[in-house]
Amino acid sequence: MWKWALVPVLMLMGCAGGNEVAPLQVEIFRAGQETIAAKRAGKAAKPKPLSRAQIEALDLTIMEVTIENRDVVGYVTLNTEVDDTLPGRVQVWRTTDNISLAMRNGVLIFTRGFGGDLQSSKVEVANARLGPSQGAMVHMIRASDDREVPFSLECDVVDLGVETIEVLEYKYSTRHVQQQCAASSGQVINDYWIDVNGGMIWQSRQWAGPFIGYLRFRRLTK
Repeated sequence: MWKWALVPVLMLMGCAGGNEVAPLQVEIFRAGQETIAAKRAGKAAKPKPLSRAQIEALDLTIMEVTIENRDVVGYVTLNTEVDDTLPGRVQVWRTTDNISLAMRNGVLIFTRGFGGDLQSSKVEVANARLGPSQGAMVHMIRASDDREVPFSLECDVVDLGVETIEVLEYKYSTRHVQQQCAASSGQVINDYWIDVNGGMIWQSRQWAGPFIGYLRFRRLTK
């Protein structure tokens, strides 16, 4: 069974100095308990939100992840950044129990530990620009029999203009970029809210395949 289904609000990866980590870990653990109890009682379970002060006390690079079709929220921290032979920079994000995902210039390229994972993805990005570029995208999805099944998408990118969004008590002026993709089985829409000054995707909603569905990402710290 997928671990996030049991503990929807995950312990954050990494360490910080002093006595600041323990209170937040207790808060996260309590939120997980409350969510499990609500699910057992047949109620709509929502994790207890964390404050800006709690997040920033950890001094880590943190992203919130929501799996829409499971109504599960978790937190991942930046594990590593690498440049390879392809355009863009790859960031790997991870939890303490090795659920992980990676993005190239902010575009999702793999997941691990979710179930029905996005094994790999060929995406079009530009070195100097965050977010997707126009062109073909191929997702390799792990099926229940462990086969890797390709999903091919032809994508256009549309600039929807400047929008102000709020992420955990902070407001950001962003440019809303939408990636509109056509596949043989239907349409995929990915959305990115990119800082108007560049350098950061504060929020995105991206399709991770037919099993995981849409993931929503919010960058909580730089």
